[in-house]
Amino acid sequence: MKHRTRWTLGAVLAALLLAVVFLLPPELRGLSFVLRAAGLHGTAADALASYDTRAFSVADLSVPTHHGRVRARLYRPDRRKGRLIVLTSGVHAAGIDEPRLVSLAENLAMSGHPVLTPEPPDLLRYEITPCLPDIIEETALWALGPGSLAPEGKVDLFGISFSGGLSVVAAGRPALRDKVAAVLSFGGHGDLSRVLSFLCTGVQADGTHRKPHDYGVVVILLNVADRLVPPEQVEALREGVLKFMHASHLTLVDSKQAEAAFAEARAMEATLPEPAATLLHQVNTRDVAALGARLLPFVKDFAGDPSLSPDRSPAPLAPVYLLHGMDDSVIPSIESTLLARALEPHTRVHLLPTPLITHAEMDRQASAMDALKMVRFWSGLLGE
Repeated sequence: MKHRTRWTLGAVLAALLLAVVFLLPPELRGLSFVLRAAGLHGTAADALASYDTRAFSVADLSVPTHHGRVRARLYRPDRRKGRLIVLTSGVHAAGIDEPRLVSLAENLAMSGHPVLTPEPPDLLRYEITPCLPDIIEETALWALGPGSLAPEGKVDLFGISFSGGLSVVAAGRPALRDKVAAVLSFGGHGDLSRVLSFLCTGVQADGTHRKPHDYGVVVILLNVADRLVPPEQVEALREGVLKFMHASHLTLVDSKQAEAAFAEARAMEATLPEPAATLLHQVNTRDVAALGARLLPFVKDFAGDPSLSPDRSPAPLAPVYLLHGMDDSVIPSIESTLLARALEPHTRVHLLPTPLITHAEMDRQASAMDALKMVRFWSGLLGE
């Protein structure tokens, strides 16, 4: 979630009035969290945002897994009020240092939940692999082990973007199924192949056409580069694509640095042989249509492992909360709708498609009713 939003003052005041009139004390905790996460300020908003909050400490850890030790960070509230949350970021080179992930973890810790953020190395490289649900599962089991960070004997699994769907996968695995109390997929997927096909074609599962975000096809390219260019070109192509991705992230914090990084990525085109040069040019010019056509034949193979799709994996026993932006152009919101249908025969599902979110970021204008639905969603999740 972003620190700043474009919620209108009138909508905020209306939401606060609705909160005072309709919300029960447990729901005020959800309101407090949402106001902090949205970065809203003002006398009334600040007072409610600080409701039942507490200080917390932060420590870096190392978690053992079958894929090697994984860097992690623990946010520990001074006064605990809730289970440990294992919170996994989306596909991003900054990993557990990504500012929006840090902000979400801090706000959850202020609500009284210890938060453990693992950093699967594949996510740092923009790779979506079967190692990811393994690491989420093993991080949770480690936290439940000797010297437990989760004395209740259960944890919550929260995942952002592609890690949302992968957290649902991990929660359904035999070793963990009875030890998960709740799962959150925040802008996540149900079927990876279906999402990647949308990113390549702009056609959703229901036949609706929507312009996909260029970020998605660039991630696919990084994952299948070795199938598109000769072996001697793979490393250089990936280096150029990563420069573009780095520049894209810099646009959030420093426009001058971002433009310099984009210029470096463009300059690399001239140093590459074909076909790598054309592929990097398509990345730099955000030519989603051309890239998508090149990548589509590889989607099914890349996304074929069932462990990458909650639709094709054993369902969790724990209740699943699905939060999705209606206009998400990376992972379309129909993914959460279809996942809810697949999970409902097996567990309790809470689905909230909302106009307040783009892709796992709360940065849209709010009506009072949309804000109230968001508050009640988080109240239910944090109160599980």
